[in-house]
Amino acid sequence: MNKFLIIDGMNLVRRIHAAQPNESDINGLKERVNGACKKLVKYHQPTHVAIVWDGNALSWRKALYEGYKKGRKPMPEALSNGLADIKAFLAEHNIASLDAKSEADDVIATLATKLVSIGGEAIIVSTDKGFCQLNHPNIKQWDHFNQTYMTVEAMEQKLGVEHKQFIDYLALAGDSGNKIPGVPGIGPKSAVELLKIFRSLANIYSSIEQVGTKQAKKLEDGKEMARLSYKLVQLQLDMPLNANLKQFRLPKTN
Repeated sequence: MNKFLIIDGMNLVRRIHAAQPNESDINGLKERVNGACKKLVKYHQPTHVAIVWDGNALSWRKALYEGYKKGRKPMPEALSNGLADIKAFLAEHNIASLDAKSEADDVIATLATKLVSIGGEAIIVSTDKGFCQLNHPNIKQWDHFNQTYMTVEAMEQKLGVEHKQFIDYLALAGDSGNKIPGVPGIGPKSAVELLKIFRSLANIYSSIEQVGTKQAKKLEDGKEMARLSYKLVQLQLDMPLNANLKQFRLPKTN
């Protein structure tokens, strides 16, 4: 069975870069990133590996909502200038890169979904909780920094909602990390309470007369933001990949 290790490039590299004392030391960063990739390959024993990078094109999410990811710290200049060197160095060590046109998340989700549809297994290396919506027994998510799997069960416990309610929850409560607005005035606690009673975002709005007056007004006023947020948090699973599986096959070791 094909086992594909799919690494969220900027999620890994920015955190490794932030932890190094000399921000302009790209050679040191190359070694650290390559070391992390070697460790991942040794632990997971994949047949294929790819590190997926964000591109510079305007994201469909940003086009839909200008405030998406607004206020995020820009990539440090030294890191931005050194990315091409990092990719070339990793390629020399059998870690192939795949460049997304805009956001890597949708490309990663598409790769993982396509692989499991042909009987493979995908391990996504990222700390981004958005990937938890990919509920398939052959898609797993690995947190490299805590050396643990991010399971659906753990996320259910953390958020207080069922897996099938993750998108509804984020549409209500928002996601501060990505600046997804949610419904103004409806925080995580209220979102959990509403979903326990009404089960879904659609049910909440179709039964709005059963919601308390104060909350009902917030929900009515924030209806468009809820719809927008619902779209923003969903991963796209049909991105054009322009790549072949064999590009990412690791050489067999004796």
